[in-house]
Amino acid sequence: MLTTRLTAVLGIDRPVLQGGLAYLARAPLAAAVSEAGGLGQITATALVDEQDSPATLAAEIAAVRRRTARPFGVNFALGHRPIDGLLEVAVAERVPVITLTGGNPAPYVDRIKAAGIRLLTLAASLHQARKAESLGADAVVVVGFEGGGHLGRDDVSTLVLVRRVAASVRIPVVASGGFADGFGLVAALALGAEGVEMGTRFVATVESPAHPAYKQALVEAAETGTVIVERSLGRPGRALDTPWARRVLAAEAEAAGAEALWPLLAGAINRRAALEGDLAHGLAWAGQAAGLITDVPPVAVLLERMEAEARQALERLAAAAGRAW
Repeated sequence: MLTTRLTAVLGIDRPVLQGGLAYLARAPLAAAVSEAGGLGQITATALVDEQDSPATLAAEIAAVRRRTARPFGVNFALGHRPIDGLLEVAVAERVPVITLTGGNPAPYVDRIKAAGIRLLTLAASLHQARKAESLGADAVVVVGFEGGGHLGRDDVSTLVLVRRVAASVRIPVVASGGFADGFGLVAALALGAEGVEMGTRFVATVESPAHPAYKQALVEAAETGTVIVERSLGRPGRALDTPWARRVLAAEAEAAGAEALWPLLAGAINRRAALEGDLAHGLAWAGQAAGLITDVPPVAVLLERMEAEARQALERLAAAAGRAW
């Protein structure tokens, strides 16, 4: 198995993290990823009914623990709603890892670190990565322009951003945005990352609760099959190129204000696509890695295949260097 500083810090066997997928990062998927040697995560602030409560999160954590004894994480997307009550649950439950994404992590760091919980934060720029390190994050997840869902505002590719961050911070870097197989994993390691985070690839797995139509759309999508929405709101996000996404883009082109756009972007719209499979009337987040997805395997098969692909890539590199791996 591939070992890096990330696997040592998190206590996992494979340097692969599952992203905090809204409405999809539930116990069955998270536990499957962790049981297969990666780090699975549940998303605290986007449980299916949007009526998140401490009891709901506690039940989800318990559901993961019934399925696996391996390390797992709880993801908090900042800025959508208050997280203090939910964070109290995660801390009280002594979850192994907490990931903070989409906002300023500073107000929550001390509580997490005092509980002895590993802290990961998301960064979409070098400045954010350095801030994460200064706050005491155990690792930083660096997301580039290729990623799905909400991204940074600078349109910097993963290839450039990961290398820039890895050369500038001392904590482990996790590369995110554009990864779907073991060849990408080796590329990330070559850039100085200690592992990868995948979101879109894990949507198209057996254990994912995504609707079969969403999974099939990812299998059929080309690398050009996504668009960026919400630029006009200052929070760009990448989604499948669907009729609904085109409707959002048309509204933005007409300079529709936030009040007119929010109904097109509500959580119910995302759930309609992700859970009900209505891609014509829903927004389905996806990264450019969709172009690399050709099947819907069980999580364990996917991670085993990734490791075999990584070994193959490393053998090619060793041969190019004129020595056996």
